[in-house]
Amino acid sequence: MRIGVLTGGGDCPGLNAVIRAVVRKGVSTYGHDFVGFRDGWRGPLEGLTMPLGIPEVRGILPRGGTILGSSRTNPFKIENGVEQIKSNLGAMGVDALVAIGGEDTLGVATKLGELGVHVVGVPKTIDNDLNATDYTFGFDTAVNIAMEAIDRLHTTAESHHRTLVVEVMGRHAGWIALHAGLAGGANVILLPERNFDVEQVAGYVEKRFQHQYAPIVVVAEGAQPLDGQMVLHNQELDSFGHVRLGGIGQWLAEQLEAKTGKEARTVVLGHIQRGGTPTAFDRVLATRLGLHAIDAVNDGDWGKMVALQGTDVVRVPLVEATRELKTVPLERYTEAEVFFGS
Repeated sequence: MRIGVLTGGGDCPGLNAVIRAVVRKGVSTYGHDFVGFRDGWRGPLEGLTMPLGIPEVRGILPRGGTILGSSRTNPFKIENGVEQIKSNLGAMGVDALVAIGGEDTLGVATKLGELGVHVVGVPKTIDNDLNATDYTFGFDTAVNIAMEAIDRLHTTAESHHRTLVVEVMGRHAGWIALHAGLAGGANVILLPERNFDVEQVAGYVEKRFQHQYAPIVVVAEGAQPLDGQMVLHNQELDSFGHVRLGGIGQWLAEQLEAKTGKEARTVVLGHIQRGGTPTAFDRVLATRLGLHAIDAVNDGDWGKMVALQGTDVVRVPLVEATRELKTVPLERYTEAEVFFGS
């Protein structure tokens, strides 16, 4: 077969490891031919390709980002977009696609699969919010980056006796905030899944100061106060209908400073969480997912996504992974609350 590979949505560490595994096994074990589609769904939409063989994937295992490039292109929002993709795939002799991405990228893959395109999905997102898989690659790296930042912030917060509010990524799911906050010893963790009471957060901060320690507050970008609206960078929507988030950390720091009388500063980690080399866990997970993805393609098991369940990599219907987001359950948040303010 001739197989196309694409990476869509936000970049994350581990994408290159998947590409490498798919191509290495696909060529050496099955004798398939590969073409790389550039910049997510824009590649098959506009016929943007690059060579993708064993020489092209040598040495990319530890590299962050994606050698194929990425974008948030949604072919279902473009007139005749689906027809154009089908036409281009046919003209190039591409028999199947391996789509590596998160909620939006795999949502497109799901719809295309229902329309007859041969597609297999690989779950990628630092947010860890895809259903049907225990973990997505990129998440562990993002958590470790955030944890290291929190570790460093503890010392400067103590030196100046100030509150530090750390804003991490997480639009609708607070997995990064939860794990990084727990691992980094944060004193308050705020998630999109549960609206927070600013007065209660201020109480936690004051209690921490009473113990002669400076508080660290970790807040996901999508967290919201009880009586307010989500803080937005602006009102613009991307092609998948998402607003651009950002600003809750600064807003919260201003509120806490006003209520406690103690200086508060904000650190927004932003795209630092996406960049750099993947952790060992993410390299191994991404590699295993890539190996199983090309197995699914070779078996003609279309419309499936490879997923980690326990320690096993299994195949699940794409629609299961994209039907709804995997958010932080209340019991996981309750575990973390034990440490708030202490």
